[in-house]
Amino acid sequence: MTQSRFFPYFLLIILAIIWGSSFILMKLGMYGTNGQPLFTSWQVGAMRLTFAGLVLLPIAILHRKKVRFEQLKFIFLVGMIGNGMPAYLFTLAETHIASAYAGVLNGLTPFFTLLVGMILFGLRLRWVQLLGVCLGFAGATGLMMLQSIGESLNLYYAAFAILATFFYGISVNIIHSKLSGVPPVTIAAYALFFAGLPSAVYLGFSDFPDRLQTMPGAWAGVGFVAILGIVGTAMALVLFNRLIQMTSGIFGSMVTYMIPVVAVIWGWFFGEALQWEMLIFAAIIMLGIYLSRIRR
Repeated sequence: MTQSRFFPYFLLIILAIIWGSSFILMKLGMYGTNGQPLFTSWQVGAMRLTFAGLVLLPIAILHRKKVRFEQLKFIFLVGMIGNGMPAYLFTLAETHIASAYAGVLNGLTPFFTLLVGMILFGLRLRWVQLLGVCLGFAGATGLMMLQSIGESLNLYYAAFAILATFFYGISVNIIHSKLSGVPPVTIAAYALFFAGLPSAVYLGFSDFPDRLQTMPGAWAGVGFVAILGIVGTAMALVLFNRLIQMTSGIFGSMVTYMIPVVAVIWGWFFGEALQWEMLIFAAIIMLGIYLSRIRR
């Protein structure tokens, strides 16, 4: 009983740690550790999806009898809308905005999950759950404002990140309402196969092979994206699908509010000063997550 009650929160923390590192890995895949361009944003997005699709391909083959034909169309949508498009949109956005800004904009996911759920999927929420979503976003925004990011926000490229979170909102609702009976690992395997196959084809026809051979540090960039694809996409997607099925789309999407908290903890671990305001905003986020879990 105790394990089942707290397990969703455990998954939420694990996902926050994994995804909290994803935005910097995108940046490292494009520019390396010295800031020199290695690969285009499209190539990094394609590599990410290719690695993720390859690592789960054996599972897709083994689980081919666990998916009904009518469910494949929904998994295809999850793969394209919830994985494929955001992978490209976020890397494109990070060519002109800081990875920390991308992390904050990712916090719009619960808002779009709520909006899409109410408009397209007939989602009904208690006022306390809506309050939880609003509190979580307020806390996450406050935390990031304290980070004193030293560059202005490019609204044009920020729009790509916002569009990605809108797609996340659609995908989360599809998983919760249409694929609740499909094993999470099966959803992830087929979704990433659908997104990874065209990505691999694109890589082959781009100048990716030439860059790999001629750009200093290119292999290190591939390594960063491999971690992003295998851990930050494939493994995380399995856990995320499980979390959505166990709880709700709203609660699952609240993981995006945890990302700034993870950033603060890492900063403190590496010697950065911990402001008391940070603790307040972190507490607001935790309260928002708790309220979003209340169903009655």
